[in-house]
Amino acid sequence: MSDSFVLLNKCEVERLLSYDELIPRLESVMGKFSKRDSSEIIQPVRSVVPIQPYNGFLGVMPSYMAADGILCTKMVTFYQRAEGSSLPSTQATVLLFHPERGHITAIMDGEAITAKRTAAMSAISAKMLMPALSEVLCILGSGQQARSHYDVFTKVFKFKEVRIWSRRREMAQQFVNDLQGPVRVCSSVKEAVMGADVIVTATGASQPLLFGEWVKPGAHIAAVGACRPDWRELDDVLMRAAVVYVDSREGATAESGDIILSGAHIFAELGEVINGSFPAQREKTTVFKSLGMGIQDAVSAKLVLEKLKSEH
Repeated sequence: MSDSFVLLNKCEVERLLSYDELIPRLESVMGKFSKRDSSEIIQPVRSVVPIQPYNGFLGVMPSYMAADGILCTKMVTFYQRAEGSSLPSTQATVLLFHPERGHITAIMDGEAITAKRTAAMSAISAKMLMPALSEVLCILGSGQQARSHYDVFTKVFKFKEVRIWSRRREMAQQFVNDLQGPVRVCSSVKEAVMGADVIVTATGASQPLLFGEWVKPGAHIAAVGACRPDWRELDDVLMRAAVVYVDSREGATAESGDIILSGAHIFAELGEVINGSFPAQREKTTVFKSLGMGIQDAVSAKLVLEKLKSEH
């Protein structure tokens, strides 16, 4: 391995990675992916290794984007922690390689990349699918993903009301205390989601906690939790009634318990909407089931490096 690689910590990645630049790059790469030109993008489904004694998993997410000269992989561990555990539920590292020579060119914190690119993808889905008049945003969860979603959604859109719910009310209150804008803490999922135009589910749930009977017709749901085939956040009623969009058909049919266990039909990939090959049915209730992809990490990491080089 070459000794001339860049090493970036979480704070540095967060500083260098801006939503203004990240969102258009993600839109571009998702459109390219959905064209299924294997000479342009190689993106296998995530490989997952169970860590059974500790209720965890190791995920490996490689990708190669030939035209952009990006060879990348992310390694992520994710766990189902006991309530009140002080241990993190996810940790991640992103590696960039020299495509021709094969050596590592950069090692960077993957948690900041994962949080920002996931939230940016949800914002892209909302831009295309949420009701034309959207005034109420609801976020279920109070962890890093909830915070990144709050950041991008309040930056890109103008909501009159933002609601938050978390299993632990003290965590939801801490979430609110750390923010600049007004947010209402709700005591139940039902209270939080009733009448909401946009709902983000960013929880560690393995059983449904969002039920279709509570969801306003025409609402948009960005579901970013439940990344295993036997985990769920959304119930059958919601999944079967909604128009379902995904980042990757292959990934969703292999990994998403929300889709697999409900038997829901996948209408389109977000990239297919970006390409104009499938419509954005914003007049209907829509779900964007997000599982995350290696190409999203790769584009984000490349942007971080570009910003770093421009500073020197």
